Amino acid sequence: MQKHRNLPKAFEELGVEIPILKALAKIGYEVPSDIQRELLPNIISGRDILGQARTGTGKTAAFGIPVLQRIDRNKGLQAICLAPTRELAVQVTGELRRLSEFTQIRCVPVYGGQRISTQVHALGRKPHVVVGTPGRVLDMMGRGHLDLSQIEYIILDEVDRMLDIGFRDDIRKILSRVPKKRQTVFVSATIDQEIRSLSMKFMRDPLEINVSQDRITVSEVDQFYLTAEQNDKNRALEAILAHDKPESVIVFTNTKHCAHRVAQRLHKKSIEAIAIHGDLMQKKREKALDRFRKHRINVLVATDLAARGIDIQNVTHIVNYDIPKDAEVYVHRIGRTARMGATGKAITLVTRGEGKQLTAIEQLINTQIEECEYPGYHPSQPDQDHSEVQQVSTSPWNEMQTAAIAEVGMATATAARTLGSRFKPARRRRL
Repeated sequence: MQKHRNLPKAFEELGVEIPILKALAKIGYEVPSDIQRELLPNIISGRDILGQARTGTGKTAAFGIPVLQRIDRNKGLQAICLAPTRELAVQVTGELRRLSEFTQIRCVPVYGGQRISTQVHALGRKPHVVVGTPGRVLDMMGRGHLDLSQIEYIILDEVDRMLDIGFRDDIRKILSRVPKKRQTVFVSATIDQEIRSLSMKFMRDPLEINVSQDRITVSEVDQFYLTAEQNDKNRALEAILAHDKPESVIVFTNTKHCAHRVAQRLHKKSIEAIAIHGDLMQKKREKALDRFRKHRINVLVATDLAARGIDIQNVTHIVNYDIPKDAEVYVHRIGRTARMGATGKAITLVTRGEGKQLTAIEQLINTQIEECEYPGYHPSQPDQDHSEVQQVSTSPWNEMQTAAIAEVGMATATAARTLGSRFKPARRRRL
């Protein structure tokens, strides 16, 4: 068919039809990612899916393309996608709308932080797909504005995060209200036994697909750590920004108060930066993300929860202002750069007392994170007046030594050793 010669053949071979192929060509998609290659034909065939892929590999298109293709535009609401955050719900809706541009399928987001009346009006236009956060979906169901009785497809995006932030009961309530005769897709960056147990209750013979196995972190990201005590971190961050001059950088903090303070400090230093966190009004969060996406500002300071919905291309740098308490969170953070095959750089600021957390990350990703230096920046020296007390009682060096001794005993009884465990002695010397 001559007039369709410019459509992406690789997607056509997976069973994607012409209206969506035209949208893919317009977006610029040419070659499917691993998760897209695996999910597309299986969802098109009607299988329930439990899919795992690392952040930034195109999971939205992986479930969106086949679901959109299976929807009958002459019927009403047929598909619902649940997402853990407002931002992710908005981003997924935007992606689905781009993919369905030539199909006349209507997609509507439903989430907290926006007027109920606005969303009621949108639902009144009889959408084919609703993307929403569990709390607001339940609210709309309770008000009688959202009827799930005819749902044929339900997707849970980033289900691991939804379970982490306490949506278990909401998810169960929503799934129990959807017809049993349906297709169910769970997609996640990580899948543990809890997710598997949930899937067994609400799926029919699900096919488990894991394309992130043995590639838990993004190999295209250059990863480093920089020694920085708490009172050094602002200087360290400023040195990174001054030297690397990143086009687009996300700075992660562990608390919203810290995110606010860091953004304020950078602003006083004449560095264009903006913070997003749970206390920021939804309109302001969307405006901040839009400015960042359009490169009107190049520094975004974010908490983990607020950043879950960030799906922005061309983020060149990730700076962990605070090292995450959970090693798996580190994987999610650095996955915000080097998306879809691009390259990126991640720098983690680590205090001398956080060697254990850094080693835990190394053990998880099975890679040593190298130390780096920046011109004009030098970490503070430990307080000499209290060094003797620290050595006797609270020194992280002694704590790590005790842990290392215990691990040596464990290693004698265990043949397999992770790469990270071999770096523990070196970590004590470096920090």
